[in-house]
Amino acid sequence: MTDEMNRLPGYMRDVPQTGHVYGTLSYNRRSKCWTIKGEPCVTEMAKRLFPGSERKRGEARFTANRRIIGEVNWLMMRYPLEIAARDRALWEKSLEAAREHALRREAALRLPLRSNPPEGTFEGTLREFQKEGLSFLLANERTLLADEMGLGKTVQALACLAATGDMPALLVVPPHLMRNWESEARRFLRINGREPRICVIRGLKPYSLPDADLYIIHYLLLRGWKKALPEMGFRAVIFDEVQELRHAGTEKYSAASLLAERCERVIGLSGTPIYNRGAEIWNVINILDFHCLGDWESFTREWCDGYGNHIVRDPALLGAHLRREGLILRRTKQEVLTELPPKRKLVQEIDSDDKIYRELMRPVMEMLGSLKALHPDAKERALLEERISTGERQATGVAKAPFVAAFVRALLDSDEKVLLFAHHHAVMDVYKKELAAYKPAFITGRESTVQKDASVARFMGGQTNLCVISLRSAAGLNLQRASCVVFGELDWSPAVHSQAEDRAHRMGQQDSILCYYLVAPQGSDRDMQDALGLKVSQFVQLMGDKAPDMENIQDAQRAAKRHIERMLERYDSK
Repeated sequence: MTDEMNRLPGYMRDVPQTGHVYGTLSYNRRSKCWTIKGEPCVTEMAKRLFPGSERKRGEARFTANRRIIGEVNWLMMRYPLEIAARDRALWEKSLEAAREHALRREAALRLPLRSNPPEGTFEGTLREFQKEGLSFLLANERTLLADEMGLGKTVQALACLAATGDMPALLVVPPHLMRNWESEARRFLRINGREPRICVIRGLKPYSLPDADLYIIHYLLLRGWKKALPEMGFRAVIFDEVQELRHAGTEKYSAASLLAERCERVIGLSGTPIYNRGAEIWNVINILDFHCLGDWESFTREWCDGYGNHIVRDPALLGAHLRREGLILRRTKQEVLTELPPKRKLVQEIDSDDKIYRELMRPVMEMLGSLKALHPDAKERALLEERISTGERQATGVAKAPFVAAFVRALLDSDEKVLLFAHHHAVMDVYKKELAAYKPAFITGRESTVQKDASVARFMGGQTNLCVISLRSAAGLNLQRASCVVFGELDWSPAVHSQAEDRAHRMGQQDSILCYYLVAPQGSDRDMQDALGLKVSQFVQLMGDKAPDMENIQDAQRAAKRHIERMLERYDSK
């Protein structure tokens, strides 16, 4: 017996070929399962041990995944079966895959291995806990990375693609994160020295797609592409915010299941894979590795309070089982806090509404024409430039406001405590409407002192996890309960942002604060980014917090003036 065979668990070793044969084992290609037909003693035992195998009298079926193959092998040690001649090669191949999986699981449990992608395939430096995350993803082809928000799940998943080269790959993401995934992939991945070719899938009706390394689609489109995607030969699929699939029985869920079945590597990402009911985890895990927790009926009967019940009886026991089986990895900020700086910055691209932006920019363009044609004196010119700058900033903020709200909604659903900063009242009014269900507190400059104090008390007292604040109204506030700071709008002055960040990052703060700068691809955001010294998707800023040098008020004013000059240049070119 080889050393490798010696390392295998006993139930995975070769079945003795002597003694009485109790029945047959064959593969049903239509239902993609292994079927035992034989004496009542073996089929009855199979049904008692594996409730999901129940079918008709004298027959038991097993889903063809790596874990169940091992269990069937174990059953055959007690009740030897004759394997159909046409299926023997397939059984040997399936058993070898199950053994390889078992050996990888044993190795992963023994050592906290740390991996890096091959040189030249990935731009960036992983922290130690992220190297462990990459090793976990490499050891488990179908799994859930459930790290807490802000620990770099996106980067770890991209590092896995870089390490394996499993492309073409499909990224299934929420609508408001499509642009960010595209920019992150371009930032981090390298394929033969070049950026990856990326295709963003749009519309419900399937059409011919160009050759690409990565394809990106959002969940709302899955139902339209249900039949097309499984036939496209994806080697890997990544489901970001996989809690979108926590409810079975929908077209979206069915499409995701068919897609995952045809891929070699399936990764789910979510800091909150379930919301209310523990049994939702069955729906999520079942997408990643079909029936690895048995069927729904047997899962709820054994793990929950009874058939069809959604309350898991012992969540800690289920969690330990999922971790042992390599089905989930979760780290919290507290667990890796020694590797994190006190304050981390992430500049993230989000979408904006082009139609709203163009409509709001009409009067701004008219003012630009006046500025060009009338040649006003210095005082009038300064006033007009201020109105142009304000108008464009507001157009930018309003156009992206629904997407900012969607991003903040995801943070709040992950139980983060969020400070959301903006500048214009029109933008904050959109937030008020879009995020009303979270009962946000507001400090916008329109409140009285009593109302402002009440908003602070509501947030600090835990009556709400969201406080919307004006960028210029943050001075003197102590809101250190916050775990995330989100800038829905930008200011020209870095000092304004630094002061806003410090509302959460106060003396005595024990957590690592994550500061998101949400930027749109059009409008004033690009130039304001440059003025603030922020780079999109800079990994060193996400994990290293190299803060920009603080500029003074005159520098900020000069940056705003340069932006107006560039707007005039673009106006002339059109």
